Amino acid sequence: MEKIENNVCSIFIDESYRNFTKALNLINNTTDKNINEIYDRVLVISDENVYKTQLNKFIDLLNAKFVSEYIVPAGEDSKCIDTFEKILEHGLKAGLTRKSLIIAVGGGVVGDLSGYVAASYMRGIDFVQVPTTLLAQVDSSIGGKTGINLGTYKNVVGAFYQPQFTFINVSALRTLPDSEFRNGMSEVVKYGFIYDYEFINYLLENSEDILDKRDSALRYIVKKCAEIKAHVVEVDEKEGGLRKILNFGHTFGHGVEKLCHIPHGEAVSIGMNMAFKLSLKRNLINQEYYDKFLQICKKFDLPIEFEGPSEEEVLSIMKTDKKNSFSKINMILPTEHGKVGLFNDIDDETILEIIKECKNA
Repeated sequence: MEKIENNVCSIFIDESYRNFTKALNLINNTTDKNINEIYDRVLVISDENVYKTQLNKFIDLLNAKFVSEYIVPAGEDSKCIDTFEKILEHGLKAGLTRKSLIIAVGGGVVGDLSGYVAASYMRGIDFVQVPTTLLAQVDSSIGGKTGINLGTYKNVVGAFYQPQFTFINVSALRTLPDSEFRNGMSEVVKYGFIYDYEFINYLLENSEDILDKRDSALRYIVKKCAEIKAHVVEVDEKEGGLRKILNFGHTFGHGVEKLCHIPHGEAVSIGMNMAFKLSLKRNLINQEYYDKFLQICKKFDLPIEFEGPSEEEVLSIMKTDKKNSFSKINMILPTEHGKVGLFNDIDDETILEIIKECKNA
């Protein structure tokens, strides 16, 4: 078991769930205590997919005396006020107190939803992230962003609420369908373009091992991304500056995700392509750099185009992005190898043109 720690984040990376209690003791500065000596009750929140593949194994190893489960339907639709309220009511019926623990076992939807429940219940109780998807392991489970959606407004209700720790079992990735694994690779690729260009070369050179889900490759990419995310969050926990770079591909992508009903990772990949095209148009980057982006998308079968909604519909969703300010769309665009910048001076006509170029007519 490896530990990544700073003033904000605590992350454990392992290849099973057996050391979860050890991690719990390390965080609580205790020795050889079982979970029942630290928390009076435990609520495990998960989704239907994880319930079928690995939840029982995790709960058995947890060995909690008073544990209840709440299983939500898999998918983005579970991140809503109705589900949020039902989990709070379940917590009351299960007897959760301020000395109880909520554990999120699942992907980004489960983690975001569970974190907001934990932040709200009795004005905040402890929770732990146990991400089971690649996207959640490298991104959403780290950094304390929690939230739910309101219609087309993504994550507009929520809180910055740090988990006690994030426990990553990289072996869980082998239970993922290939499509779900590729979905997470978009966030992995993102880290190379926003922070560490050499990581892009590693991904290209080791693509076969990664796609074959070999332990050493999985552990390397998860640890690399987790370290970058933890560092960025430590520098800028509440997204006032540096943390905004993590939104690369997301402003464009959120519109496509909502309207096309596609997975988050695929939308981010399409959004990154739009951002690259816009940077190329503004002469912020050269064609060679854009070609490198296209090369890695092809290698990991990441989409760069979409079908369906009009450019105007996508732009309309983009304008509801919570990261915008003063009626301007804030965009993260690539500026040089492994670096991005924030731009808010792009007119609607240019944005519409870029969206049109990425629409697979």
